[in-house]
Amino acid sequence: MKLAVLDFLGHIDPDSIGAVMDARSWEPQPGILEAIALLHHNGWHVVQATNQPGLGRGSLEINELNALHRRLQRALHAAGARVGAFFFCPHTPQDGCSCRKPAPGMLQQIASRYGAEPHEIWVIGQSSAHIQAGQALGAHVALVDVDMPLPPSITLCTDPQVPRYAGWLALAQALTQTAPPSSPRAT
Repeated sequence: MKLAVLDFLGHIDPDSIGAVMDARSWEPQPGILEAIALLHHNGWHVVQATNQPGLGRGSLEINELNALHRRLQRALHAAGARVGAFFFCPHTPQDGCSCRKPAPGMLQQIASRYGAEPHEIWVIGQSSAHIQAGQALGAHVALVDVDMPLPPSITLCTDPQVPRYAGWLALAQALTQTAPPSSPRAT
């Protein structure tokens, strides 16, 4: 099993508090569509895992989040790719749930659904919470440098021990050259 768990796939409104912006204005991160297509065509299962506290706060409706996921899937389909599932935590930080990253609960749900062991999972993104959840699970972790604005509520991972890639396509190329994946080659 080759399973990649990605965090943000598109631009987030930098003026928000980490909430999903209008699905009509969503744009993919540079190289993400091609990277997911490359992973998909090389036998990888790709899923997205995000914290969505706007659902818990009432500032985001589930139909808005679903509209964003549909737009993302259309863009991926046009690129010959797909995301197999969208996982999200609807809780606020104050709820103290086990599925809100950096807790590993959501990643444990993903592992269970896919029948994957932690060593078969790559947790990839930019946010510190996403990487910490992957580390808590015992998965492989990797950072992707993307030139994009992030809201102040998102803390970027700066751990020098985490392999870093110069973009989504560089990461996908490294992972598809490794079968089974063991350790990425940073670029």
